[in-house]
Amino acid sequence: MLGYLFPGQGTVRVGMGAWLRRRPVARERLDQVDTLLSRPISPLCARGPIDRLVATEHAQVAVTACNLAALAVLEEEGYEAAMVAGHSVGELSALHAAGVLDLAETVRLVETRSRLMAGVGVTGGMRAVMGLPIERVEELAAAASAPGEPVVVGLENAPGHVVVSGALPALDRLTSLATDATKIVPLQVGNAFHSPLMAAAVPDWAEAVRSAPMREPRVPVVPNVTGEPTTDLAMLREALIAQLTGRVLWTRTVTAIEASAPGVEVGDSKVLTGLSRRAEARCLSMSDPGTLRRLARAVAA
Repeated sequence: MLGYLFPGQGTVRVGMGAWLRRRPVARERLDQVDTLLSRPISPLCARGPIDRLVATEHAQVAVTACNLAALAVLEEEGYEAAMVAGHSVGELSALHAAGVLDLAETVRLVETRSRLMAGVGVTGGMRAVMGLPIERVEELAAAASAPGEPVVVGLENAPGHVVVSGALPALDRLTSLATDATKIVPLQVGNAFHSPLMAAAVPDWAEAVRSAPMREPRVPVVPNVTGEPTTDLAMLREALIAQLTGRVLWTRTVTAIEASAPGVEVGDSKVLTGLSRRAEARCLSMSDPGTLRRLARAVAA
C-alpha cells in the first residue's frame, strides 16, 4: 500500500507526459482524457509553446492528464493506495484515485475549474518565500497588505518553503520587507491562487462541485484546507470548494501520508518529491521510469 500524492499546476513543462506515452495503458488514458476535453491537451503538452501551456486554462488540464496516466500505470502494476492527497488542482486527481469521481467527471471538473479561475482575470501573482518559518511569513503578509491589495499565505509547502499569494503591489512590499528570507522566487502561474482574489470564481465553482455525482471514498483523502485524512464525503465536497481561496496545508498533508504509507508522486513531476524531502518524508516520483523498480523494493521493505 502506498500514499498517492498528485502534483498541481506549477509543475507544467513542454514535453510532459512523454515517457508515460510509451506505456500503452498510460497512452490510452491520455487519449481518453483528450476525448473528454473540449480541446485535446496532448499536443500542447508535447510541443508547447510554454506560454500557452502555463496559462491557467491549459496548465490545470495538462497536469491532471499526466496524473491520471501515471495512476493508470500504478493500477496496471497492481499497486493500491492506502491514502491519497493532491496539491491544489491535484486534489481532483486524488478524489478520482479514491473512487469519489469517475474519469469523465474528474476531467469535467478540472476543465470547469481552470475556466472559472482563468475567467477571474489577472488580479495578482504568487511568490515562494524560502528560509522563513510560517509565523514570520504570516507577519510579513499582514504588514504588506493594504485595502484592496491583500497578500496571504497561500501554500504551506514544506518547512522553510512558504508561498504567498495576492495583489502585485502587496507582493512587492512583502519582498522588500522580507530581508531575512533566504530567497524569494516568483511562481510561473497566472494569478493569485488560494487567496481572496479568487473569490469571484467561487459561486460557480461551488455549484459545479455540489452538483457533481460523487461516491464514498474507498480510502482516506487528505483535503488541502484541513491537512487531515477523512472519508466523509460531505466534508470532501466542501473542502474542494474552500480550497479555491483557502490555504494549502501541504506540510501537514505530507505528515499525514507519511504516517500511513510510503509516498509516491503520481504524475510527471518531482516537485512534491522535493517538498516531501524537506519535510523529512519518504516519496518517489513517477516522472522517473525507474521509480517502478524502486517502488517494488520499497514496498517489499
